[in-house]
Amino acid sequence: MSGIGSETVLGAFLIFCRIGACLMLVPGFSSSRIPMRVRLFVAMAVSLALSPLLIEQVGPLVAAGTAPSALLGSIGSELLIGFMIGLLGRLFFMALEFIAVAASQAMGLAVMPGISVTDDEQMPPIASLFSLTAVTIMFVTNQHWLLLGGLVDSYTTLKPALGFQAQASLISVVDQLSAVFFLALRIGSPFLIYSILVNFAIGLTNKLSPQIPVYFIAMPFVTAGGLLLLMVTVNEFMANFIDAFGLWLSNG
Repeated sequence: MSGIGSETVLGAFLIFCRIGACLMLVPGFSSSRIPMRVRLFVAMAVSLALSPLLIEQVGPLVAAGTAPSALLGSIGSELLIGFMIGLLGRLFFMALEFIAVAASQAMGLAVMPGISVTDDEQMPPIASLFSLTAVTIMFVTNQHWLLLGGLVDSYTTLKPALGFQAQASLISVVDQLSAVFFLALRIGSPFLIYSILVNFAIGLTNKLSPQIPVYFIAMPFVTAGGLLLLMVTVNEFMANFIDAFGLWLSNG
């Protein structure tokens, strides 16, 4: 493809299908706080920037004489592959938000209203803080470049000519779910242990002195202890998460 003809345009569009579908879901780029046009322009800019590197990979799919039905199948396949890659990255942040909500409940702050920074759904302020911190660290540590590098490498491991492999993709999603939620339980274990110990102590105290509203009296101390635990563990919490996310970007 030496000139900019119809084959080149179709090839660039196929690249945009995979990259755009991935950026539609991947953390940081897919935030609803970013205007839709900005997200579209970012996906188009990245696709055009990477097209010279990837145009040969999609060349056979848009060669002269390709049937329209085959071209439509290639478009759908590239969209599904990009969607799967973005979903695998999104699962990390879903697990982080899950364990952050659990930590908020352990500290007694889950009832406080809040809005997610990355989505439109309601979320406790502590969980929103964790999510925003993780996205910020991702960009500060240049892991978004690893993401773009992984998209380029995906054309070697997930070749466009082979199409979308549904069974392998489902296996990858299940394995990723298992890995990220084990990661979430590992980094959030101090808060889970704290919640068990505190609730056991409050329940035992309330059983011994039922005439005293122990639960309501103890809530400020539970919140203070949870915030103290957060202050002690937040650095390791975020470091373990971002290291695991970076390892997936490098090897996934």
